[in-house]
Amino acid sequence: MTHFLKRMAAETRTHGAKSQGGKVPERADIPEQCKWNLEDIYPSVKEWEKAFAALTPRVDALTAFEGKASSSADDLLAFLREEEAVSKELGRLYVYANMKSHEDLRVTRCQELADKAENLSMRHSAAVSFFRPEVLSMPEGQLEKFAAQKEDLKLYEFYFSELLREKEHVLGHREEELLAQTHEIGGVAQNAFTMLTDADMKFPTIKDEKGQDVELTEERYYKLSRSKDRNVRKAAFEGIHYTYSACKNAIGALYAGSVKGDIFYSKARRYANSLEAALFPDNVPEAVYDNVVQTAGEHVSLQHEYMALRKRALGLDELHIYDLNVPLSEEPLIDVPYEEALEMVEEALEPLGPHYAADLKRGFAERWIDVYENQGKKKGAYSWGSYGTRPYVLLNYNGTLRDVFTIAHEMGHSLHSWYAHTTQPQVYADYTILLAEVASTTNEALLLEYLLRRSAAKPEPTRTAEKKWLLTYYFDMVRTTFFRQAMFAEYERETHRRAEGGEALTPEWLRDLWGRLCAKYHGPVMVIDDPLRMEWARIPHFYTAFYVYKYVTGFTAAGAFAKAILDGDGDGLARERYLTFLKSGSSDFSLSILKRAGVDLTSLEPFRRTMETFKEKLNEAKSLFGAKAS
Repeated sequence: MTHFLKRMAAETRTHGAKSQGGKVPERADIPEQCKWNLEDIYPSVKEWEKAFAALTPRVDALTAFEGKASSSADDLLAFLREEEAVSKELGRLYVYANMKSHEDLRVTRCQELADKAENLSMRHSAAVSFFRPEVLSMPEGQLEKFAAQKEDLKLYEFYFSELLREKEHVLGHREEELLAQTHEIGGVAQNAFTMLTDADMKFPTIKDEKGQDVELTEERYYKLSRSKDRNVRKAAFEGIHYTYSACKNAIGALYAGSVKGDIFYSKARRYANSLEAALFPDNVPEAVYDNVVQTAGEHVSLQHEYMALRKRALGLDELHIYDLNVPLSEEPLIDVPYEEALEMVEEALEPLGPHYAADLKRGFAERWIDVYENQGKKKGAYSWGSYGTRPYVLLNYNGTLRDVFTIAHEMGHSLHSWYAHTTQPQVYADYTILLAEVASTTNEALLLEYLLRRSAAKPEPTRTAEKKWLLTYYFDMVRTTFFRQAMFAEYERETHRRAEGGEALTPEWLRDLWGRLCAKYHGPVMVIDDPLRMEWARIPHFYTAFYVYKYVTGFTAAGAFAKAILDGDGDGLARERYLTFLKSGSSDFSLSILKRAGVDLTSLEPFRRTMETFKEKLNEAKSLFGAKAS
């Protein structure tokens, strides 16, 4: 059944905000108009507690439908409607409690609300766990008969078809019971990896640019990797990766165990392999995954050219991995007032039409956004909400141009949710993970083109400085979102193929594979330092197998949409197709929704067009940095 999204619509983004002078304010010191309006969900914590108390027995009462939901059309409809009503209220309880806790993580009362909501969510999952196997055990054709008997059940036809699509991979009652009991065991590798790397592993202390001692952590590594002092970047890189190298056997065993778990579950459920098992829920053929890896391989020479450009721009004799995050130019706008940032986003997204513009302004005016940092507030940025609430955005706005991109990104998520939730019935209101990054990245692409056009009208040297920064911002998106994720996807495919062939995933083999892929994707201009061969051990995504390719497909679809909208020649058809995509939720297969909107991910064409755009912009940058265009 459709449940509210327990995940955030965007994973937390750690945007490169500049440091502001002065003390970080307390929550009470932030102006009310700059805080999100959670009172629209519940007027107070007291009202939340009343709603929680009222919902708890309704959650437990769902178990009464066991054995009845499949007995008649009336009973089936009664269960569906009650489960949706419970899910809707549970979603409101869950997001309110968690977002309230994110306002100030020091407030234990709000943490308690979040814990209570999580516990009730687990209770709900247990209460409705009977439904899927019960429906799948019904005689063939029974669901169709029920839908014919009850007009209101026709709404659920696609939902039923998705349930039945799983039937060949659902086992008998006893086998399903046993598999369910292994789920906690199946998560041991990931949990152990998290505990080892987040809690037990200790990184060395290095010197920063000022000669002060800094204890390395994963969180601090990104900032240090952007340092202008190359010695700091190198020390941070070596400190992180040599520490992982010291644990190569333990982490290698954990990753190998995770891969074996993937293989076990795919075999148990009668899939051809673990990749097919991972792609099945979204009904994605392996050809789409292959398109990601193939296109990256065919066009990897473009990334090699970017590596050469980066080496030249930084004036280096050798390029190393620790030279990839340092900015090639200073950020041109570093003190953008929030109101001006909103105007920039509004102007950039005007190609999406007046309806989208009005809803965007509505979000700004109706306090969908929690704007500024305060003591104890959750870091980063995200968009969240549930069916029955407006979408909300958490920011930690510091006035940089990167923060402006973050606003556009998160509002892309929020308006995607807004249109899906207000257009679709609850059963189809939430879009899939495969589609989740498309709208947000489309907004970033539109903002980038707007800022490039705007900078072209400025006098020198401002024009060149802004263009350099904007183009390298784009190149780093391509590097990290397209090529890097494609490299991850290729790595996962190779490790699982090897294990499925009965061969061992030793730390030495994993290191060698990573080294070969790093050389392939970065080219001859970059030195492959020995510690880099252990970078695979740092990637938590690998414990959720075959997930990262979705970043590439999302980036590709977003670029295609943005280009089609901007090149629409005034007919507005591309824009209307895109807005229809935003309104589609999960009312069809994700690939079908994208295809109707004009992007066919089963074809190599959109991936290759992404690379053509990359090449065009790379040639522009070469002229700025005094190199020959290809």
